[in-house]
Amino acid sequence: MNATYKLLDFAHANHVLSADVRADTLRLLGDALAVGAAGSTAPGMKGVLATAKGWGQDGSARLMGRNERLPATAAAYVNGYAVHCLEWDAVHEGAVVHSVSSIVAALAAEIDRQGGCDPETALAALAVGVDVASGIGLAAETGLTFFRPATAGIFGASLAVARIRGLSRDQFADVLGLAHAHAAGTMQAHHEGSIALPLQFANAVRSAIHVVDLVSNGLTGAHDVMDGPFGHFTLFDRGQLSTYTDHLGSIWRISEVSTKPFPSGRASHAVLGTLNEVEQRGRSIVGIEAQVPPLINTLVGRPMAANMTPAYARLCLPFLCALMLREGRIDPRHFTPESFSDVLFNEIAGRVTIKVDGNPDPNALSPQRLIVHYADGGSDSIDVPDTLGSPNAPTNAAQSAAKRNLCEALALDVDRRLFDDPLSYFTDPR
Repeated sequence: MNATYKLLDFAHANHVLSADVRADTLRLLGDALAVGAAGSTAPGMKGVLATAKGWGQDGSARLMGRNERLPATAAAYVNGYAVHCLEWDAVHEGAVVHSVSSIVAALAAEIDRQGGCDPETALAALAVGVDVASGIGLAAETGLTFFRPATAGIFGASLAVARIRGLSRDQFADVLGLAHAHAAGTMQAHHEGSIALPLQFANAVRSAIHVVDLVSNGLTGAHDVMDGPFGHFTLFDRGQLSTYTDHLGSIWRISEVSTKPFPSGRASHAVLGTLNEVEQRGRSIVGIEAQVPPLINTLVGRPMAANMTPAYARLCLPFLCALMLREGRIDPRHFTPESFSDVLFNEIAGRVTIKVDGNPDPNALSPQRLIVHYADGGSDSIDVPDTLGSPNAPTNAAQSAAKRNLCEALALDVDRRLFDDPLSYFTDPR
């Protein structure tokens, strides 16, 4: 259990973030809050909100993008759904974990329930939680069968909340154990393009609050839950936690996280970002061939259909390419039955071919290659080593502003601090 001890020591320790890591943490906090505000009006939110209101309405925690409050566990659930439901939230590509989203949603509920938090304490908790969730994903050696953003995210979210709650190092071990007991969610929902996917994510966020509540009230959990005979790396992912913990402290994983310029599966972004750039050159595109790692094909290589749901469409690369070419951006308000049955959308989607490149890494999202064919008979072969939004290919000021503006347009009611001063919004619930 040496690796588990290292993880718990790191999660419980005092940390002072360097200027660069703090800046990355603050930037990704703002991104998650903006995406959560946008998701506050997404398909499915009406039912999610009605369900959560049935769990009580004491009003201790805010809902992102809505002028409403709910109990902390209910708010965590709603906000967890809101942050992930548009597939617009940041992701650690190497880990294949949306590690920021679950931590922000859980911490927001806990900080509200506490009545506020010191900003640096909150940022450190966020960075630590993201590190743990990302690191557990990085330690995986096999492809996704369980929904890793939930099954790894719950550990980071629970330990981040435990920091805000001020639990002891011994209690952190119980938090980790009960997080394992609450972990759930498989890739079947992703495979079917089901709305159950963000619900699994929401459940992980809510469970993080439950876990810390249980430990705060004297409950304990199993302790060898990472490498034990029925631990995470036996049941959820194959791997060794030491792959991550041997490097603790030398790399802050939050600085490796990629943002998403488009509200769609991250696996679509290399193609969409490149296609948007090519389309702006003005040549008429008649064919698109995406040469991608196996995971990309698994995640977004699904055919377009007239009866698609919005959740399916966000993971359908042919439709997303058609939307990009026709509209110049990916706007979730176009994820409608009218768009799915539109003749032109279907015609453009039919020009998209996806070929698996044989990459042996089951968790690889890069590199990719896009071959674009033009009406004049010419073609371009474009290698994409880094996907737009990653640390090596960050979005420019115009692209970042476009995302913020669309998030604002989609939100219902917004405390202006959420966009203008996210750290104040996050740590001061007034």
